[in-house]
Amino acid sequence: MAFKLGDYEVKIANSLEERRQVRALRYRCFVQEEGASATPEQKKLREEWDKYDVFAEYLIVLHNGNVVGTYRIINRDAAEKMGGFYTETEFDISKIKKSGANIAEMSRACVAPEYRDKKIILRLLWAGLDEYIKNNNIDILFGMASFMGTNPEKSAMALSYLYHNHLASPDLRANVKKAQNNKNQDFTKMNLVAPDLLDLRTARNEMPPLIKGYLNLNAKFGDGVFIDKKFNSYEVFVVLRTRDINPEYKQRFLSGLTRARN
Repeated sequence: MAFKLGDYEVKIANSLEERRQVRALRYRCFVQEEGASATPEQKKLREEWDKYDVFAEYLIVLHNGNVVGTYRIINRDAAEKMGGFYTETEFDISKIKKSGANIAEMSRACVAPEYRDKKIILRLLWAGLDEYIKNNNIDILFGMASFMGTNPEKSAMALSYLYHNHLASPDLRANVKKAQNNKNQDFTKMNLVAPDLLDLRTARNEMPPLIKGYLNLNAKFGDGVFIDKKFNSYEVFVVLRTRDINPEYKQRFLSGLTRARN
């Protein structure tokens, strides 16, 4: 699986060096830029990882041989080998797991800072996910999307907009887990602003680009916000039935791509 657009390519990482570059990019974005905590070993290697990376696949965007964008993908088989999905550390996804659908988790999405003004990176990541969906017959994609910081009230309008307008159906709705005996994590509500007081412009201004992209794809959201002080972020649950992907938006991110030769 690989697509090219100009000097850019999207594919699944297939070498140890590409996987190392992914972990280095994650360290740069999450630890150095956003203030996530890191172990002494991670600081020494300047790489970010956790136990869920062992069997995960890395979707990557390459530019001149360098990884400049990535997603971590964990399918059901990989999750069973690792004792669960990463998302389960923060949200109850039992309804999705019991659905019988072919599912996969998206996590650790990041783009190198110098490439964030280039819409091509997110576009290629969407194209790569679309190809992954087709190749693996995925019915449901899910994961978490992050806001920087640990105070959800700074994004009250955005969180409330998602809650009142894009909440997942009950059969797919994940609920935030309450933190138990863990001083580094907490939880809170999404519905911080009443529906009649919502302002769409303010809501969208408060949203990170990735969440705007999920809305364009026609994704839905779970109930609740998880505050992760370890990663200096607060997170919402995202779920997408692949059959519901917005066809017009899909055509936009697939337009002009060429399949790379193996």
